[in-house]
Amino acid sequence: MLSPKKQNFLDFIRSFIARNDRPPTFVEIMKGLKFSSLGTINWYIVELEKEGLIKRIKGSNGKRALSLLEKNINNKLPMLGLVAAGMPIEVFDNVEYVDVPSKYINDENYVLKVDGNSMIDDGILDGDYIVVKKSQIARAGDTVVAILNGEATLKRYYLGKNGVELHPRNSKYNTIYVSTEDQLYIQGQVLGVFREYN
Repeated sequence: MLSPKKQNFLDFIRSFIARNDRPPTFVEIMKGLKFSSLGTINWYIVELEKEGLIKRIKGSNGKRALSLLEKNINNKLPMLGLVAAGMPIEVFDNVEYVDVPSKYINDENYVLKVDGNSMIDDGILDGDYIVVKKSQIARAGDTVVAILNGEATLKRYYLGKNGVELHPRNSKYNTIYVSTEDQLYIQGQVLGVFREYN
């Protein structure tokens, strides 16, 4: 496993390449990550070269460029537990790491396993994995992990005439109408869903 700082360094290079269609220069990395020294950049490059994640190649203009060795990069996020409708999140004692698409790699993201079928009309099935971005803010229509009176639920977030409404995506389940006496915390916004086939 990469340290969070090394992962952040790698993520910066990957996103820069995706935006600009070329790898960043050391100076661009320094500015983008707010480092004060080119020596620090060089240290990260050397370390990531040792791990087989980055390769320095000589460009046509004689300058060295960076190349990411994608096949060696692990796209993993921590899976923190289970989430179900009307049940507390079951937090795992030992954090597991699961492979996710590279676009979801971010320090703010984590994975939960879904237990239940209240969101099947959104294609989120029992046993699926959801990628969640830590966030205390939700917009109308967002699928969120919400803590309501100490219990976690996976629902669509809406603002109705009388306040917050948490909508299931299965007609067998009722909408939850949040009253002023209720304690509601948004724990995260769902970014994606994936499943494993055995």
